[in-house]
Amino acid sequence: MEAVEDAERPEEDRLLDANRHPAEVLDFAGVERGWAVADIVPGNGYYARVLSTAVGDMGRVYAYNPSWVAERFGDADAALSLIADRRANMSHHVGDLEDFGASFDQPLDAVFMVLFYHDTGYDVTDRARMNQAIFDALAPGGVFVVIDHHAIEGSGLDAVETLHRIDASLVVAEVSAAGFVLDSESDMLANPDDPRDISVFAPQIRRNTDRFVYLFRKPQ
Repeated sequence: MEAVEDAERPEEDRLLDANRHPAEVLDFAGVERGWAVADIVPGNGYYARVLSTAVGDMGRVYAYNPSWVAERFGDADAALSLIADRRANMSHHVGDLEDFGASFDQPLDAVFMVLFYHDTGYDVTDRARMNQAIFDALAPGGVFVVIDHHAIEGSGLDAVETLHRIDASLVVAEVSAAGFVLDSESDMLANPDDPRDISVFAPQIRRNTDRFVYLFRKPQ
């Protein structure tokens, strides 16, 4: 995919591709040129860069950091702002997740939340309001892609802060409660050798955890 082969992508991003499968993720989401998309908590810009190239000059990428993330990781947020400044189709936003989309100037075709939903389980985020705000920011038929580390089934929020994992069934229930329909899921990031009961930062599993990939859709 052209977006992954973009010469402007840093080498450290390319080294992560083998375990993140960005081309397959964008294909799974159905991303098209001209789309308006948001990347929630872009980190160092891994997906924001790929999405920027994928949607092209007529598309738009909103790189969105929750306020607490921008405050706690100020250097990364400043670096993200610089990335946005260098790309004509990208803008950098900071705000509360409960007010997501309030500063956007158009409905979105897609929202990505990669390896962050579990964090909303231990910060002060009102997840019901967050999911509703994401739903409202999307155009009818728009998609919400959620990727995160599997916790042990039935564990709910027990591992969100200690192991940085979340029970996938809880994510489905909460996102669906906002009006989304679980359209599809993929095992492209699955790892059956992950016991799901150790930290995602443990050396033996880091960057190779068992992850769920869900595509939720806002009904037409």
